[in-house]
Amino acid sequence: MTSLQATEAAEVMERTRKRERSVFRKLIKNRLAAFGLFVIALLFVTAIFAPVIATHPPNQMDVTKSLLGPGEAGHLLGTDSYGRDIFSRLIYGSRVSLIVGIAAVVFGAFFGSFLGVIAGYFGGKFDSIIMRIMDGLFAFPFILLAITLMTVLGQGLVNAIIAIGIANIPGFARVVRGQVLNVKESEYIAVTKSLGAKHSRIIFQHVLPNSFAPLIVYATMSVAGAIISEASLSFLGLGIQPPTASWGSMLQEGRNFLVLNPHMATFSGLAILITVLGINLFGDGLRDALDPKMKL
Repeated sequence: MTSLQATEAAEVMERTRKRERSVFRKLIKNRLAAFGLFVIALLFVTAIFAPVIATHPPNQMDVTKSLLGPGEAGHLLGTDSYGRDIFSRLIYGSRVSLIVGIAAVVFGAFFGSFLGVIAGYFGGKFDSIIMRIMDGLFAFPFILLAITLMTVLGQGLVNAIIAIGIANIPGFARVVRGQVLNVKESEYIAVTKSLGAKHSRIIFQHVLPNSFAPLIVYATMSVAGAIISEASLSFLGLGIQPPTASWGSMLQEGRNFLVLNPHMATFSGLAILITVLGINLFGDGLRDALDPKMKL
């Protein structure tokens, strides 16, 4: 590497670091985004250290202590109809929400991005065939498509990830396709093609890197949707099966006790609400931070 090339590489790295610091500063200055980041960090800490934070085994039943109110007999948030500690089940339920939320989005992003790049970059018949299939999937409401897939695949954590991931593919494909259509018309792409660069090199070194910003924002917000979908599937009895702690199944179990013991459903509902709100606020802030036209 010549000294000129080394200097140019150093300048590129410095510009990248400055851009990353600028994005972080914008996120911190945005109070709502900072709150969302705090919620996400708290969710990760809770999920990772669940055995330490939980005060009782999540699946330990004691019918003599069923339906206790918050604070009674050493149970911080009370117990459910089987005498299981609600606080501990909430803590362990965060693991399920985090795993499904991230894994389903990664699944959908990988296959959706692959299809979106092919459709946007090559166009023609590839674009027509792929996007018509995506339009067909878009014809189904997201949760209805997930329910249909779960009915076919069966219940369980892995099947829930696959079902929600497949339902996410059309959205990612459309977002990536739109970005690729914009990027591939840039002058530097035309110059790269004229120099004889292969399609794979253009896609992985130029097209995809310049499509990451909207993809990251969309993926962040999709995590919130995946968590809601998992809770909905578990509420309907199609997702995570008992006795595994899941916020959706806890909500379903508590709906029969809303009059006399509303705490059974209230805390799981609040956990879903705060988590989804925090992720969406962070996603909004991330979108603004990555937009060069936005100045906080």
